[in-house]
Amino acid sequence: MSELYKVSSNPHIRSKVTTNGLMLAVIVALMPAAGFGVYNFGFRAFLVILTTIGSTVLTEFLFGLLRWKREALGRLTVTDLSAVVTGLLLALNLPVGIPLWMAALGGVFAILAVKMLFGGLGQNFMNPALAARCFLLISFPTAMTAFECDAYTGATPLAALKAGEQVDLFDMVVGRTGGTIGETSMIAILIGACLLLLFGVIDLRIPGSYIITFLLFVIVFGGHGMNPAYLCAQLSGGGLMLGAFFMATDYVTRPITAKGQYVFGIFLGLMTGIFRIFGPGAEGVSYAIILGNLLTPLIEKYTRPVAFGYRKGGKRREK
Repeated sequence: MSELYKVSSNPHIRSKVTTNGLMLAVIVALMPAAGFGVYNFGFRAFLVILTTIGSTVLTEFLFGLLRWKREALGRLTVTDLSAVVTGLLLALNLPVGIPLWMAALGGVFAILAVKMLFGGLGQNFMNPALAARCFLLISFPTAMTAFECDAYTGATPLAALKAGEQVDLFDMVVGRTGGTIGETSMIAILIGACLLLLFGVIDLRIPGSYIITFLLFVIVFGGHGMNPAYLCAQLSGGGLMLGAFFMATDYVTRPITAKGQYVFGIFLGLMTGIFRIFGPGAEGVSYAIILGNLLTPLIEKYTRPVAFGYRKGGKRREK
């Protein structure tokens, strides 16, 4: 034979999309929210971002060295930029006044406990950044819910809304409010979401079904009916937009089936609505997405498409 053919395992159709390229696209899309967070809260926000990114990258680098030893330099996973994305997402979900050592601890937990100990990228069962945020909320609730800073004092707009107080809708949409570093500006988040859609990183199955379900839930159970100002405030406040476009769409922890992604988004919308309307707190996006991540294998099981040539139940079609 004049030609040699390579024999390899499937899939044989290769894509030009790389992990580095996807992660870089997400980092670029997060820049508007991160940049506005630094502008809104000052240099302290930049320090928090540097701390979380530094802790996630360093943790993954050291874990790789300990795991692979002499072969480490050729097998380090830190170069795929996924640790940078995790650190950046974690920072955007933290209050600006959080002690830097807590932010660093969150980064270590995200990479070590949620990602690397389960096999690394592609094997984690929940979103590492959100898992770290929930860990910090449980461990340090006072620091994680202290949103007062030099720029803003008092309750967040979402907490004020839940208490029945008036909120400035324009400030909420623009981002001139208190909250976590990356959740305040709806405009900045939507700019990043549009970039993700243009880059082809995400589609609207999960964010669309998530937001629509949440709106329907609030209309029915929120006590304000179709009040546009109240609905817009619910969308603009808290981490709903950041979670819907940047964390619920995580490739590893979302369902891979098309029907499953719709089911996943509907579940997130229902759970977020329950947490916000009936729960004691004003927020609920993080816990909703974490619960959805845990149910992903079950959702995939019951939304798996039927193989060509088979009926439902696994029986082959007769000619």
